Amino acid sequence: MRHSSLVAFAIAVLAATPALAHTGAGTVSGFASGFGHPIGGLDHLLAMVAVGILASQQGGKSVWLLPLSFVGMMTVGGILGVANVALPFVELGIVGSVIVLGAVIALGKHLPTGAAMALVGLFAVFHGHAHGTEMPATASGIEYGIGFAVATAALHAIGLGLGMSVKKLAEKAAPFAVRAGGGAIAAAGVFLLAA
Repeated sequence: MRHSSLVAFAIAVLAATPALAHTGAGTVSGFASGFGHPIGGLDHLLAMVAVGILASQQGGKSVWLLPLSFVGMMTVGGILGVANVALPFVELGIVGSVIVLGAVIALGKHLPTGAAMALVGLFAVFHGHAHGTEMPATASGIEYGIGFAVATAALHAIGLGLGMSVKKLAEKAAPFAVRAGGGAIAAAGVFLLAA
């Protein structure tokens, strides 16, 4: 029952965000604005859940190292964004993260931990840059940063929970189900790129 509740919650969260997070709209400041940014767009949401699913698929130390790498490098990207340091192809990097992370999950290949950390860390810089660049002028930078870091960690936890729940629900079908989920994430990324 607990697993089905988690899956239902995750589906509701995914379905509730039809637009990208980069609209430039909103006047909420501080923690709430930072927390809302990753959750407010399908591109961020899918990538961050994918990091959690990939971490569960990789197993071992990756369960905590991949999310930690993402949050750490996203913070670096956020600082660059707040400092107005130009980073080319930010939106393409964000959508690319959805496609690539989904495809890696779908292929089901185990990456060396360092390579997986580097992959998610690279994409995290783009996500962080977008968060930092779009921080409202009235927001406290520290509160805003804590907000987007907490939301990101929560989305990673949802992905981890989904990946682990699928493994426990159907041991033989789990690898296929997780890989199919990765394929769906990649397909959503292609849709976002085309939109």
